[in-house]
Order: sequence, then C-alpha cells, then structure tokens
Amino acid sequence: MKKRNVINLIKYYTEHNDIAFRDEAYEIANDFYSSGDRELAEYVMALLSSANTFVPQMSESDISFVHKIDYSSEPLPLPELIKNDILGVVNAIGHNAGINKYLFYGAPGTGKTETVKQVARILNRELYMVDFDNLVDSKLGQTTKNIANLFAQLNSVAHPERLVILFDEIDAIALDRTNSNDLREMGRATSAVLKGLDSLNEQLVVIATTNLFDSFDKALIRRFDSCIDFNRYSKEDLLDVAQIILGFFLKKFDFAGKNIRLFTKILNQMDSIPYPGELKNLIKIAIAFSNPNDEFDYLKRLYASVTNNLHPDIKELQEKGFTVREIEILSGISKSQVSRTLQEA
Repeated sequence: MKKRNVINLIKYYTEHNDIAFRDEAYEIANDFYSSGDRELAEYVMALLSSANTFVPQMSESDISFVHKIDYSSEPLPLPELIKNDILGVVNAIGHNAGINKYLFYGAPGTGKTETVKQVARILNRELYMVDFDNLVDSKLGQTTKNIANLFAQLNSVAHPERLVILFDEIDAIALDRTNSNDLREMGRATSAVLKGLDSLNEQLVVIATTNLFDSFDKALIRRFDSCIDFNRYSKEDLLDVAQIILGFFLKKFDFAGKNIRLFTKILNQMDSIPYPGELKNLIKIAIAFSNPNDEFDYLKRLYASVTNNLHPDIKELQEKGFTVREIEILSGISKSQVSRTLQEA
C-alpha cells in the first residue's frame, strides 16, 4: 500500500464519496494480494462486505466489470491441429495442473470466442466476459484503477474452480507499451493487466483472445501459460467446416435440399475461402432468404454472393465445370433449355 492510497482513502471518506472509497480499498486489497498477503487482502474485502464474515459470491452485481454469457449450441468444427490443442487445454484445466491462463490468437472469424464458450461448456463452468466498455474510462488513471479492482474482485470469489473469465479482444486494454503511437494511459493499463495476471488465483481460468498478436506486448504474452494459434486452417479444413455448418442450418430449414457436390464447387469459385465466422454468415443468409418452394434456391443465392454475379451466363458456367443440372439450379433455366443453348453455342 502506497502513501497515495492512504491519502485517497482519507480524502474520499471526508468527501463522503462511498464509491471512490470502496474502489480505493479494492485496489489496496489487490496490492496486498499481489504481495502475497492474502489473509490481509481478504480481511480488507471482509470490511467492505455488508456481512460480518467474508463469503464472496460470483454475480454480475459483485463483479463490477463482467457479465455472464451463455454457452453456444452451434457446432464448432476445428482443424485437427487446433482441436488437439483445445483438448490439451481442457485436460490441463480438468486435472487442475496449475495451467490457468490462455491466449487464443488469430484472424477475425477463426472461432476463438466460440471455442472459449465450448471449453466452458465441456468443463461445466460458468462463463463471464469482461466488459471493456465499462472498464475503460476517459478519466486519467481510472482505467488502471478499474483493472486493479477487477482482479481484486476476481481473486475474492468463493468458488473460482467453477468459473471461466473471458477477456475477449484483450488488445483493447493491453497494447505494446513500447509503441510510440500508444497512449501513456493505455501503457499503464497494460502494466495493470500484467500485475493482475501475476497475482491471479490458480483455480480461476482466464482465457483471452486477440486479433492483433503481432502488435501484442511481449511481456504480456509471457504471462500466459499457453498461446494457441487459430490461423491454422487449410483449404480442405475450410471446406470440411463449411459442410458441417451447412448440415446444421439445413436441419433448421427442412425445405432445403442437400447437394454437397454443387455446394463445394460454388465455394471453390472463391480465390480464398473465408474463415468459419464469415462462412457461417454466407451460408446462413443464403438459406434463410431462399425460396421455400425451391429446395436449391439457397445454392443460387450462395453462388451470387460468392461471385457477385446475380445472372450467371450458361456458357460461362459450363466452362467452370458445372453440369447441365447444376447450371439449371444456378441459372433458374430448365435443363432442356440449357442443353439447347449450349448446343447452339
């Protein structure tokens, strides 16, 4: 505890500023916890509690900067390389191996956040996500104080073994402190995150995600027990993922028919098949807006989205390797007419 903390406590007490007083006390408790004096930290937290004994519970009202999120019911197909790493995460947490801080990094749409939801579901743990909108404050020094309070509260929960805490896109508060373009305030925020992770209860699982791994603070990377790369999708992986996503949505829209061969041909028209997040949106929108009286209308819509061509030319479709039946589906022209047109051409 620093002299500044004592001065602030006295100041806030005389001003009858209860919220600021409690925030300062939470920061003091976190400092005690970081220095190894856990009993004193819990005693300070007990004094802040309305009860005579300290029995902290995890709820959105107790933890100021988090909110609970539900598990995902949608499938999460992952390449074998990533899947094996995630199984390792589940095993490490399940066997209480003391490995509790993870960083998932990769491009947007690679499945990082959805994977966190699945990990929490498999482990039967409640999942809470840090709310950066409330954590980051425009007042000088307040963001750092909020981060300290957050970790102090997390370290004081009654059953940390039942929780997973998600820092989704943690780069919002943890940038490279050596970057000359970085604001000094955010540099201090990053230092506060480092300090918080160092003092984190080993029974509490924290998983962070980022799209900006290359610009990440190297000291922060070292704080994580394991960093998992979500960019490891081959073209074959993405085609497999697309088929699983298609199967999931076809079950919801039972009027739509299944034609994997044509579906795969359409995706192969793309120069680069997108990651699962974008794939899911493409497929879902194509099916959801399709004509319920035409079982393959979604394939026509998907082709139009992929090629940006609403009215494909019959001859061009033939040159791309589509069969007469497939051309009929994509163009809306009957097979007999397609055959006559191609013969004439």
